[in-house]
Amino acid sequence: MYSTAISLSAAATAAAAVGGARPGAIRPAELRFCGLRREALGLRSLRAPPRAAATPRKAAAATGNGAAGSGGFDYDLVIIGAGVGGHGAALHAVEKGLKTAIIEGDVVGGTCVNRGCVPSKALLAVSGRMRELQDEHHMKSLGLQVSTAGYDRQAVADHANNLASKIRSNLTNSMKALGVDILTGFGTIVGKQKVRYGKVGFPDNEITARNIIIATGSVPFVPNCIEIDGKTVFTSDHALKLESVPDWIAIVGSGYIGLEFSDVYTALGSEVTFVEALDQLMPGFDPEIAKLAQRILINPRKIDYHTGVFASKITPAKDGKPVLIELIDAKTKEHKETLEVDAALIATGRAPFTKGLGLENVNVVTQRGFVPVDERMQVMDADGNAVPNLYCIGDANGKLMLAHAASAQGISVVEQISGKDNILNHLSIPAACFTHPEISMVGLTEPQAREKADKEGFEISVVKTSFKANTKALAENEGDGLAKMIYRPDTGEILGVHILGLHAADLIHEASNAIALGTRVQFAVHAHPTLSEVLDELFKAAKVNAGVSHSVNEPVAA
Repeated sequence: MYSTAISLSAAATAAAAVGGARPGAIRPAELRFCGLRREALGLRSLRAPPRAAATPRKAAAATGNGAAGSGGFDYDLVIIGAGVGGHGAALHAVEKGLKTAIIEGDVVGGTCVNRGCVPSKALLAVSGRMRELQDEHHMKSLGLQVSTAGYDRQAVADHANNLASKIRSNLTNSMKALGVDILTGFGTIVGKQKVRYGKVGFPDNEITARNIIIATGSVPFVPNCIEIDGKTVFTSDHALKLESVPDWIAIVGSGYIGLEFSDVYTALGSEVTFVEALDQLMPGFDPEIAKLAQRILINPRKIDYHTGVFASKITPAKDGKPVLIELIDAKTKEHKETLEVDAALIATGRAPFTKGLGLENVNVVTQRGFVPVDERMQVMDADGNAVPNLYCIGDANGKLMLAHAASAQGISVVEQISGKDNILNHLSIPAACFTHPEISMVGLTEPQAREKADKEGFEISVVKTSFKANTKALAENEGDGLAKMIYRPDTGEILGVHILGLHAADLIHEASNAIALGTRVQFAVHAHPTLSEVLDELFKAAKVNAGVSHSVNEPVAA
């Protein structure tokens, strides 16, 4: 989710070893860490108060990786932002023999590690265990007897914080081990291939780089009408600290973030009210999956909802009064009602963190805060021309606000600057929502596929299978779920796959890899009994015209 809320390893590009590495040096292929990304918040507030004027000093480039930057530059690559995208790009760059520096403005790991994917998964792990232990019927069906389940709120919060600290340390150590120079401060582009960085109250440093990658991520988006106090009205940044478990919490927004937190809060005993501006819950999901998810994840739980309404004003609790949420009709703007709740989580999406980057110095104008890029992630200037040697990846460009997408984009950029053209297929990048059960998807939804088919003049087909037909799911007494595949019967091209069910987030990768590799619908053997047979059933149910090739690139015969 998260940039939402999802922390999966980038499935991209395995790299070959580069000649000329130092003897005995640890190679990137020998290290295994999450494909993680961060936002560069800087060591200042988000609004970045102006620093006292100081004469920039020329920074002596550290000598941790490579002998020196080529062509008279301090570095071959400088990355602004040490999160998932920046981290993935840095490690891949060192593997390619590039002298690399990464500018870290807050803490390594950024949103995903510190305020997103990682701690949220820790909380969701707890909610999953609680949900299972609280389901007396489920436990009895397995022949198990369990006493009343309980939890220690502070211990749960510590679990999330400790996991974030561990992953943050892993990321930092992996970059240090490979010789990536970690530069502390807020990075600003001051001209062509030139970056200035520094901390408030200290002299700035200036470095040059043959190539620059912007990887500054995003921050929670909060509408102007909402007052945040961090205690009773808060964003996901605050919620992940789990400083309290309110009896009744309103969640504004029913996307990935809101849905995951509803899973956590209801498992821990809260009642939840969703406030959604659109006419249906979970508007970003395939409609059929969203409808089933509502039946499984919303209706049986202590959750109610208001759709087609805006929260026109939210006032934090104070002086013994509850949180007040004024709702207006999304279309007519007429007042509908006022909710009184114990707390409100604002899950209305994320906004790019791109202020103060100095983009005006290279004639770049952001679009709603996002840095405009082409299909190769190269930054575009105000005249529509590519800015040489300047790239932007991850949430800051808005192409696909997922942590693993940022990492994949970073690897793609490094491939390009290393001399190998690479264009990332964003339709092959999976997404997942880690509720219980999970939801995952890749490619187009059914309405999107039908729109594309109508426009381009081809037919589509849809096949589905239920988890109730899967032996492994039934063995777990987890038969609720559905998988569907949208494809072209004339070519066998897979257009989209959507899964709701046990371990859906893990199952989706077979489909995402098939889309990435251009593999057509075809039979493949799956071990029995496994959950992966859900995909097996989809592939076998698909009816593809005779004579269709199974792959864009046919394998060479042995």
